[in-house]
Amino acid sequence: MERKDSMDAIGAVCLTAFALHLAFNQVVIKVTAGGFSPVFAAGFRSAGAVLVLLLWMYLRGVSLRMPRNALPWAVVSGLFFAFEFLCLFIALDLTAVSRASIILYSMPVWLALASSVLLPSEGLTLRKTLGLALAMGGVVLALSDRSSGQASWTGDILALLAAFSWAGIALLVRVTPLADVAPEHQLIGQLAISAPVLLLLAPLFGPFLREVAPIHIAGMAFQIIAIASLGFLAWFWLLKRYPANSVASFSFLSPVAAVIFGWLILDERIAPQVWVALVMVAVGITLINRKPRQRAQVGGPG
Repeated sequence: MERKDSMDAIGAVCLTAFALHLAFNQVVIKVTAGGFSPVFAAGFRSAGAVLVLLLWMYLRGVSLRMPRNALPWAVVSGLFFAFEFLCLFIALDLTAVSRASIILYSMPVWLALASSVLLPSEGLTLRKTLGLALAMGGVVLALSDRSSGQASWTGDILALLAAFSWAGIALLVRVTPLADVAPEHQLIGQLAISAPVLLLLAPLFGPFLREVAPIHIAGMAFQIIAIASLGFLAWFWLLKRYPANSVASFSFLSPVAAVIFGWLILDERIAPQVWVALVMVAVGITLINRKPRQRAQVGGPG
């Protein structure tokens, strides 16, 4: 596969489509919760995605063998993955899609903060510091608004914990032997660990089924096939084909689109304060991910 030194039109279209895809999934999770309890839905999604991914790997002739030194870290990554989606699915059951998405997609903020401490080569520049301040201010503003639609302190805090867990996974992939593991193995490890953990925890959160209807089954199938297995593989493909900083620069689109989808599809009422928070987070993420032009032209991951 040819590695690109910069973003091209095909990559921009694919990344825009993927960002919209992820944003729409926030609405799907919210709707699916009408038929399945959140933690059971998260576990069932991981279990179904394992089967889809195993079939995909078999058809592609991809070995399941993972380097021995990476196995413990794969387990840790899977536990982070389980905790992330336990928090996210409950959050979306309790609070509005717009609120949860703004908070969840603040992940690059927490990743940048952790990287500046753990990775000396990635210290905070003035531009990154400004981006962090803007995005963190946006998160605080979103948390402080209690008037816009469905709002829950528990849901908001869980969305924030999901963002922390997501940042933890990204950091593990960079500073542990998982950095040398193929994307398929990273993903199958996360899914295979999270599925039993979430399904074992599910009884603690009430009955598995609510009022199941065809739309809920369709939503679950969408999450299993289009998000948790093939969707995440598409993301890994984009990361391998294009510079990481260019790929990351599109991450601001997901919270923007999620807020708009929540407004259009779920008729969520979005207060002006939430729109301001959204702009602050989106601009902050862009500043954090943006690289100076002369460095971006060198090529390779950022």
